[in-house]
Amino acid sequence: MKEKRQWFLPSPIEAEPDDLPPGPRAEPSETAVLDDWRTAEAGLAARLARVAGRLGALDDRLKRGPEGWRHRLALIEAADLSWFAGDRIGPDRLALWISLRLSGVQDDTAALARVGWAVRRLTSGPGPELDLSAFLDRRDPENLGVEAEPFAERAGGWLDMMRAARALHPITRACMGFHLWSLAGLGQHGDGMEVAVTAARIAASEGKGAVFAPLAMGGAGGLRAGGPPAERLARWLDGMEVACLTAMRHIDDIEAWAVRAETLMSPLSGKTPPVLRAVLIEWPLVSAPMAEMLTGASRSAVQRNLAWMESQGLIREMTGQGRYRMWRAAH
Repeated sequence: MKEKRQWFLPSPIEAEPDDLPPGPRAEPSETAVLDDWRTAEAGLAARLARVAGRLGALDDRLKRGPEGWRHRLALIEAADLSWFAGDRIGPDRLALWISLRLSGVQDDTAALARVGWAVRRLTSGPGPELDLSAFLDRRDPENLGVEAEPFAERAGGWLDMMRAARALHPITRACMGFHLWSLAGLGQHGDGMEVAVTAARIAASEGKGAVFAPLAMGGAGGLRAGGPPAERLARWLDGMEVACLTAMRHIDDIEAWAVRAETLMSPLSGKTPPVLRAVLIEWPLVSAPMAEMLTGASRSAVQRNLAWMESQGLIREMTGQGRYRMWRAAH
């Protein structure tokens, strides 16, 4: 019977001097690994409370705000995470892909699909701890080799560890799960997007308004690996605090813009102005074909309203080109 390996343990350091007597070395138990994270959490309790407060304020704001805010933040976070994961998808390319499935000649459609998956998981749906395979859209191929360890088995080991850590705060548990991911054999494809989105959902799992906890907005320094659990958790908390504050600034800006836009657009008649305003709240960047599809208005009505909004200083054209022009709300 094959002995189950302790995947949560770091690999042995090859350079370490081997001056011990022959025989098996005692490995730290699962309990010891969890104890390290409990100790890290206890030592950073004040900082954790502050970050939890920031996330709670964001959660409350999103609970009371329009659905478009969640979508907007998810698009921004997914684009920022794509740089951390190495895909480097800008918000303009992301918006065109998600809304119209448009991609450029030089675009990596697999990378766009990964970021599109991130947006879906950051906006809705069951969390990763219910069914990790379904959350990641990953299944073992039918021709899985005899020596290969099934994905369900690797995912099960990681989920067992997360369940054992239920007493930890969700933010701490998310950090732990993020750093144990590759050790569980879940990151063999080198996809940092999956683990970051999974951790973002776990960190916000007790929220009512925020579907995810921001991790990459304002920089992804909290996602760097290296060091003992206390160092990793400290970086995680610092990065999440910056990201939460950045998300709140985004909401402040778009809320103030929405009030100004509604006032200036009140004399306009027809159905297009309010729905176009809602699209610009929900999407960081909008093109005319996107607006036409999302509002259901005619191309001429969309272009006429975009031109009027630009003349009033409500929106700003960002691409500086004749084709594929895109606008954003001018905060």
